[in-house]
Amino acid sequence: MQPEKGLPAVLAGPILRKVTPDSVAIWLAVRASARVKLELQAEAEEAMEFILTPGTEELSCICAGERLHYLLIDVPIDTPLPAETWISYRLSLELEDDPESGWQDHTIWAPDLTYPGVSRPGFMVPQRIKSLLHGSCRKPHSEAGDGLVAADAHLKARLPTSETPGTNEEGWPSLLVMSGDQVYVDDVAGPMVQAIGALAQKLGLHDETLSGLDTGLPDSGHALHTAGGYLYRRDGLLPKIDQNARVFDVLFGGTSKPIFTSLHARNHLFTLAEMLAMYLLVWSPAVWKDMPEFQAPEGLSDKEMKMYAEETETLKAFVADLPAVRRLMAHLPTAMIFDDHDVTDDWNLSLAWEQAAYGHPLARRVIGNAIIAYSLNQGWGNCPQTFRKTQEAFVRDALADPGSDRHDAAITALLALEEWDYQWQTDPPLIVLDTRTRRWRSERNSHYPSGLLDWEAATDLQSHLRGKNSVLLVSAAPIFGVKLIEAVQKFFTVIGKPLMVDAEYWMAHAGTAGAILNVFRHRNTPKHFVILSGDVHYSFVYDVELRQVTPSLNGDEPDSPQIWQICSSGIKNIWPEKLIRVFDFCNRWAFAPRSPLNWFTKRRGMRVIPRKPVGTPHGQRILNASGIGLVELDETGAPTSICQLTADGRKVPFERREKEARLD
Repeated sequence: MQPEKGLPAVLAGPILRKVTPDSVAIWLAVRASARVKLELQAEAEEAMEFILTPGTEELSCICAGERLHYLLIDVPIDTPLPAETWISYRLSLELEDDPESGWQDHTIWAPDLTYPGVSRPGFMVPQRIKSLLHGSCRKPHSEAGDGLVAADAHLKARLPTSETPGTNEEGWPSLLVMSGDQVYVDDVAGPMVQAIGALAQKLGLHDETLSGLDTGLPDSGHALHTAGGYLYRRDGLLPKIDQNARVFDVLFGGTSKPIFTSLHARNHLFTLAEMLAMYLLVWSPAVWKDMPEFQAPEGLSDKEMKMYAEETETLKAFVADLPAVRRLMAHLPTAMIFDDHDVTDDWNLSLAWEQAAYGHPLARRVIGNAIIAYSLNQGWGNCPQTFRKTQEAFVRDALADPGSDRHDAAITALLALEEWDYQWQTDPPLIVLDTRTRRWRSERNSHYPSGLLDWEAATDLQSHLRGKNSVLLVSAAPIFGVKLIEAVQKFFTVIGKPLMVDAEYWMAHAGTAGAILNVFRHRNTPKHFVILSGDVHYSFVYDVELRQVTPSLNGDEPDSPQIWQICSSGIKNIWPEKLIRVFDFCNRWAFAPRSPLNWFTKRRGMRVIPRKPVGTPHGQRILNASGIGLVELDETGAPTSICQLTADGRKVPFERREKEARLD
């Protein structure tokens, strides 16, 4: 087998995933199956070398096309790695399609992977978390800057030096937590769609027959790309809700509306090949090399031509930043969880939505493809053993024969899976919630938003929290959100149009709201909760105190847990500035501590203290700036500093002001 001309050995990665003293997991996408040599070198320790063969538990290999293979290194370490110590690593490949070249390390396939003055990438084992980076919502064609570049600059400034080579005195973060919308498969720029088609063909990704389309329309992924005329018009191919279905007459006033509810679904991805190519293009500069120049197709309207030109310039800047993104993810253990745009907008918002989406063959296939792509690109590294037991066989079936009954059976199995949440046993422990597939459906009305966590999942969470003093809890949507925006969402839910405002928030469903608050109030609950969230495309911090806590059995006065709701969003996405300022201003006045409206609407027995982003105008409590969140913790797991590192180079702390506490 000859290597494909112009294709690098490594198409994406390496991405450092779950790391413990006893194991190291690294994900990468390569053009051919390969043997791997991993060398680990901790300061003042003997070097370790592992030579791994594909098809073993230590090196899993999954073929997705003629020239696309995924590798996950999951190496057990006999002698535990030291914590808080710099560990350099060298990753070398011996590719099956080019054995004569021998071992090739990053100096050949990613010479820009390391920081200046350092010959190898490296990491520190996350044990006691002193600081972490977190964020969500990274849309490539957003005009906002990329917060992952700000995160890379933060690491670059804290790289261990020759004076402190083996310590973490400079504040090297322990983790990178990505809490949803790592990709937008439902909102893709026109030039990106073209790049996806070109890359899928270049990598020899398998074509996929699409069922559920009208006669005369393209019936496969390749046909869709070659037919032309569908750029910015894919929403016309998406399935419509049956107007004769009574529940949807209630929901949408009897009007036809796509199941796929994103306002920007003009370029929604359909096939598994498209979604796999998308991940490579948003994470790696390597696959952009030798990519054809962006060129608008014929037949676009004047409005579409203008949009295409603007998106082209934005994507060029996005691609220029990708080396920094790849370098960042090669140095920090990275935890990921899906939110809706990783699959489709409003995914599983209500029972009515589920009945429509999963009852249509094309809708079910598109959603299933996104879940398969997530599992392979994101979920795999979160917990490799869980993937091996519950997902790997189905992912392989789908990749082996896209468009077949085997593919559809794999989707059915993955849709039924309830093991997307996970934990990392750090200090404090990282507990990542699945708020998308374990939902509490409304019993009052099928079009009302489902609760983000059902009773069983909330009970599981309580058992995981038992005996812990503090916890890092990842919830894609904020558990405690901006009250005015939630009030607007509730209003649209009552009038039967929750999809118009993405009415997905924890307090929207009484059962879920009660369950999560009971978790916080339980006598055995941790004393410190740091909740890391995203989703909303703006950033804020609340200190939350609960006033009704379960009494202690020994008669002592119960202590309310300390809760910090920290929302960092988006990594590369923002709200319209004028609109978010209006919401911020109105929220401040409507729900101020002495506001009558605040007293009349308080319902959960909470004391909420919003923090002010330092350097913003007087009274502003919401930060509308793309970037990455930085949280620093003390020995008890309580935050000592909460900041947003913005894409334009600022460090914005969130400052607590006690006098602004309100009852909720």
